[in-house]
Order: sequence, then structure tokens, then C-alpha cells
Amino acid sequence: MPLKSFSSVQSFIGSEVECPYDSAQIVILPIPYEATTTYRKGCEKGPEAILTASDQLEYYDVELKWEVIHSVSVYTNSPIADTRSRSVAPEIMLQEAKTAVSRCIADGKFVIALGGEHAITTGIVSAYREALDEPFTVVQIDAHGDLRYEYDGSIHNHACVMRRIWEMGLPILPVGIRSICQEEAALIHDKNIPVLWADEIANNPHWIEDAIAQIPTKNVFITIDLDGLDPTLMPGVGTPQPGGLDWYGLLRFLRRILETHRAIGCDVVELAPISDSVVSEFTAAKLVYKLIGYYALSQGWQIKTNSIKSNGL
Repeated sequence: MPLKSFSSVQSFIGSEVECPYDSAQIVILPIPYEATTTYRKGCEKGPEAILTASDQLEYYDVELKWEVIHSVSVYTNSPIADTRSRSVAPEIMLQEAKTAVSRCIADGKFVIALGGEHAITTGIVSAYREALDEPFTVVQIDAHGDLRYEYDGSIHNHACVMRRIWEMGLPILPVGIRSICQEEAALIHDKNIPVLWADEIANNPHWIEDAIAQIPTKNVFITIDLDGLDPTLMPGVGTPQPGGLDWYGLLRFLRRILETHRAIGCDVVELAPISDSVVSEFTAAKLVYKLIGYYALSQGWQIKTNSIKSNGL
């Protein structure tokens, strides 16, 4: 039984190319959960904004030179742990995320989850940890360490998500980090956690290969907090920090990871749409489409087509 009724929600990139759950290779899983944001709020509106913006994407990927969506079957699930309509305790959110992702894993689907706040990643990663016999590394693209033990009285605060994942015994690789507290600095130092700092990235033309060399497992889960991008490109986030990754640097890094490692799943979180601007949600939607393309390429699903979707622009 599928996780939603076919065509009952906004589909990623448009209803004309959506498919049923049973025949999908990739599942888009919206998790519009927001409970612990501490600065600019609104990330519970992020998944819907990404899905809406995705309908404006061109099918043809200029970099990959093919219409990705015609080689890949994508299903968009109905939202889970949706705080837009009800209060959701963090423990309930984590269980809902774990249950939904576990079902997708069992059915052989590649999951791209859309947040919502970064706390959702704990539930998602726990599903993979329970389901997979092989180890995997969580590659974190982010402005912040998110390694606090607790924040604002909660161990499930979005500022603690990577601490919860590290406590699962999983290797982590934070990338683009440029904002941490003393507690996090001490943990990174004492436990020898590898970090690709944003200022070092800016001054190191070989940072991508240096990062790849620090991934100790063949399998990777990729979690992308959109504030990992520079706020000049991605202003619609809850806690922006100057000095983030640029667009093409991020894409080169993601493509290289999927060329050298086996991606088991990913998420894109923390979009907080800005009124009267679609820059952030469109950029996030395009990032999701790039992830689909890179994953399809890594699986050998590429086909060449000459037909190009146009929105009349």
C-alpha cells in the first residue's frame, strides 16, 4: 500500500511526470516539522515551497546534458510530522520519520527528504542505521556544527542533530562549518572529528578531494542544511551565516561524492521562505533536481533526449 493516495499532493517537478509509489525509484518525502527554531521561523513552510517552485524547473539539465526526469521515476509522498496543522512532539516526529523511511528502504526506494528543521535528520538516519548491515558516513553540509548536547532544554533541538547522530556511533563529516560554540569546539578537538571549515574551503582549491579522502566508508548519507550555502545565494534560512559555499562548489562536491561513494539517501532542510521572493525556494528545488540527476548518473540510468521542456520564459 503506498504512503499516500496518488496525485493527492503537489508533486516534485509537476504532475505530468509523477508516478505511483510502487513503480518509483526515488521518493520525495516532505517533513514540514518546526518546533525548536530559535531565530527566524518558517521552515515548516519549506517543503511546500520547494515543491511549488519545482514546477518551474526545466527538465533539461545543462551540466548533464539530458532530461533527468525522463530517466527517473519520482514519487512525492504526502507530508508527515506536519506542524502546520498540529502540534507534534519531537519523539513523535522522529518515529514518524523513521517509520516512513524504513518503509521506503524496505521497498528499495532512494529517499530525498525535505525539511522542516534539521532535527528531522535524526529520525531519518536512525532508519538507515537499523536497516543496513554496512556502515555509512553522514556528510553534513551546514553553517553550524549542530553538535550541542542540548539546547533550550531539548536534546532534539535542531542545534543538536549531529550530536545525536554522532552518538549512534556513525562517522560524520561536517562541511562548510563557520559557527560553533565552545562546547562543540571542545568535542571536535577531543574526539578528533574531521571538519571542513568554511574559511579553509575558501582558500583551498583542493578541498573537495581533501573532503572525499576523509570519508571512511563506501556508503554515505548526505544531509544539506541550506544555510551551508552563502546567504547571498540562499537568504531564506532561519540562521544565516556569511561565508558559505557557492553554488558551483557545492554541486561539484555533491557530484564527486556520488561518483566515488554509494549514496543511501539524503535530505535538504531549513528552508524558511521569504515573502515576495522565490530565490531561495527555487534554488532549493534546483538543488534537489541536481541531486536526482547525480544519483541517476551514479546508477547508470542516463538516457539522451533532444526534447526540452519550456515554461515559455
